[in-house]
Amino acid sequence: MSRPTGRIHELEHHAADWATTRPVVSGAQGVVAAGHPLVSMAGMRMLLSGGNAFDAAVAAGFAAAVVEPTASYTLCGECVALIHDARKRESFAVSGQGTAPALATTALFRGRGLDRIPTGPGAEAHLSFTVPGAVDAYLTVLETHGTKTVTEVLAPAVHYAERGFPMYEYMHRLLAIPETRSQFDIYPPGGTTVFYPDGRVPEIGDVFVQPALGGTLRRLIEADTRAGGHRTDGIAGARERFYRGDIAATIGAFSERVGGLLRASDLAGYRARLEPPLRTTFAGRAILGQSAWTQGPVLMQALGMLAMFDLRALGHNSARYVHVVTEALKLAFADRERHYGDREDALASIGELLAPAYLRERATLIRMDRATPEAPPPGDPRRRDGAPRGVGATAGGRASGSAAAGAAADGTTHIAAIDREGNMICLTPSGGVFRKSAFAPELGCTLSTRSEMFVLEDGHPNALTPGKRPRTTLVSYLICEGDVPTMTVGCPGGDDQTQADLQLVLNLLAFGMNPQQAVEAPRFSTQTLVNSFYPRVYRPGQLNVEPGIPEKTRAELRALGHTVSEIGACGIGAVVTRRDPETGALSAGADPRRPTYALAW
Repeated sequence: MSRPTGRIHELEHHAADWATTRPVVSGAQGVVAAGHPLVSMAGMRMLLSGGNAFDAAVAAGFAAAVVEPTASYTLCGECVALIHDARKRESFAVSGQGTAPALATTALFRGRGLDRIPTGPGAEAHLSFTVPGAVDAYLTVLETHGTKTVTEVLAPAVHYAERGFPMYEYMHRLLAIPETRSQFDIYPPGGTTVFYPDGRVPEIGDVFVQPALGGTLRRLIEADTRAGGHRTDGIAGARERFYRGDIAATIGAFSERVGGLLRASDLAGYRARLEPPLRTTFAGRAILGQSAWTQGPVLMQALGMLAMFDLRALGHNSARYVHVVTEALKLAFADRERHYGDREDALASIGELLAPAYLRERATLIRMDRATPEAPPPGDPRRRDGAPRGVGATAGGRASGSAAAGAAADGTTHIAAIDREGNMICLTPSGGVFRKSAFAPELGCTLSTRSEMFVLEDGHPNALTPGKRPRTTLVSYLICEGDVPTMTVGCPGGDDQTQADLQLVLNLLAFGMNPQQAVEAPRFSTQTLVNSFYPRVYRPGQLNVEPGIPEKTRAELRALGHTVSEIGACGIGAVVTRRDPETGALSAGADPRRPTYALAW
């Protein structure tokens, strides 16, 4: 069984022989890690000019909307975050997840003969638009915990948009995918004009500019300047212009023009939320995350089951280790499919799914000699024996096909920052899937298609409901030592996201890896779940492994009944940051699977 292990550094000698391609980045004043070096630098500029970790993350978030559009992140997208205010000793979950428009009803989709909410390429992406939530989330964090003005945090993003940045390999490669261009061609002139100047994919090193997006950002700066007075007046002005002014009107008009359901009135009533984080414990440490309006509790449920096993004795990434982690995830995902959603009763009862007694019962369903061939039924935590019953997790799924998983896997990004005071934030922004959305030329960006994650099933916690949040795949986590947050964990990856985060947490707490080792270690992910993205495919028994999982281990996994499939990467773009609670030293690990980069001073 997993047991308390003392301070992190006491475990690190166990991981000393795990080599990395990059060093741990360390400093004493501040650390920022993000999906691209220019995004990290946007955050670092705030720290170097006297700002705090929250200023840094907000600046990086806006910059990522410019530099990382092919990571499926857009200014009109969404984000989730966890923040820790060191002075107040308070931690919050931040919901910048947009909501369903007022016109989006189950009856509307059924009336069109649809049993799922579609997105592109080639499909009706406009039917899945959600209210943009990221901008208000950034403004809320800046208002409640930051020190900078809107103009200051937007300066790097505006510079990157108007003056450009060099095209990089990852973005170039995704733009070259045929489906990307064909989707933009559906909404001419749209993204084709912006992302394919002169009719071609920009070459690596070409300076790439986005004047329309720069213009949208400039409008927020103008609102800040016109407000005058205290910096909070400028934040209020920027919020008003985006959600109730001309930007909202532009968003609503574009959506209506292309047949979407989103309207300016949907933006007018939106506000991001600061909520108490969900909490569990593992190996003597508290883990904080988002609640059941995300897939965040999957990691927490899996940890509760894995606490019943001696993971270190199994051996890191051994066949038996991969097997037991995979089987725990299957059980957690079955519960996700039935019990999670942005509904009051689901959010209120999530503690029952995290109850140690319930998770011990669920763990007894894991067989060490055989893989579960299909998604197990969800559990019922209100039964005293914890035995499963109810609808299986395969409801609404479709078999085979790799497109949906691939589309989700290349999306999203992650940002983390810690300052010298111990303030910390981990932020996961997205916007659905870049090559499945519609580009608004007046705004210079796509709109989010996150409504595709709702289900059209009456009575389900994740059923489509106007004004509700879809059960998002976006998550992030804080790890506490002595009940004080000291580490952030997060990565992109759709349904692989919480799976990769689970492995990061286990790498850190069960195997004593440092942040860089934790993000570079080979990963794996089960596909025995209903994919959250349209067309919501289901691949029973499939276990994806990265190339670093050796053939001997794969053969042993096949013998246990897993259908092993090699993928290029799982949860690419992972970030781990840490603050030593005794010395205050800061460190970060950034994933080389993507141009993720950490900076410190």
